[in-house]
Amino acid sequence: MASLIEVLINTLESENSEYEILLKLSKEKTPVIIEGDVDRLREIVAMEQVHTDKIVALEKKRTEAVKDIATVLNKDVNTLTVKTIIGLLKGQDEAQYHLSTAHDKLKRTLNDMVVVNEINRELVQDSLDFIEFNINFLNGISQMPETANYSNKAYNVEGYARPNFDAKN
Repeated sequence: MASLIEVLINTLESENSEYEILLKLSKEKTPVIIEGDVDRLREIVAMEQVHTDKIVALEKKRTEAVKDIATVLNKDVNTLTVKTIIGLLKGQDEAQYHLSTAHDKLKRTLNDMVVVNEINRELVQDSLDFIEFNINFLNGISQMPETANYSNKAYNVEGYARPNFDAKN
């Protein structure tokens, strides 16, 4: 059982390390989004994908570790959580401390990611709203009638055409 707990602790610590890298990348995205640097944004997203793939593998490993611990403890795998496992480790202070620390670190990192990603989401939404406004504005200009485009000489500036009659005759 101790080795299963160790695997779980190591997996949580590895997951936290990957999420910390994603958090750093998410923080790097904020000024990039503001500046509108699409090429740099693509680079960051590509780097994020690499770490996301690693997290998916670690998540699978964590799920397997919890499943194995559930089997050893004769508990329902669907209701067994890391918090529950921490509570079940009474008398194993060192393992309980390390598992609790790894769990809390991961939870804090994930909470920080939520905050940064929400900021980035709002910035992207603002950018999209601004783009949509500009498109609508430009479309509106192209559909406006030219009747209001007169100069002080009272003829249409853009589409001036001589009249077809001569006023002297």
